[in-house]
Amino acid sequence: MIHVIATITAQPGQREAVLALFNKNRPAVLAEEGCISYEAVVDVPDFGAIQKPLGNDTFAVIERWESAEALRAHGASAHMAEYGRNTRPLLVSRVINVLEAC
Repeated sequence: MIHVIATITAQPGQREAVLALFNKNRPAVLAEEGCISYEAVVDVPDFGAIQKPLGNDTFAVIERWESAEALRAHGASAHMAEYGRNTRPLLVSRVINVLEAC
């Protein structure tokens, strides 16, 4: 199984717009062969000292895929290309971590 943590930082004040585009695209991703889970998450407010907040303009995407091949197909899909085109002007950065269990 492949795990992905994508940290997405939007332009100031644009996180909700990016999340709306994410949520519009999410059903197509969940329908992909090999997709186990795909969800956006934001900070739990005021959780305390153990938390390093992502911030008001940032969210993370937590993904699980059956295989590296499924993840590669996801990255090459038409709906992800469209999502990328639609979100690119709204983003400051996107950091992707692809992980496996050890």
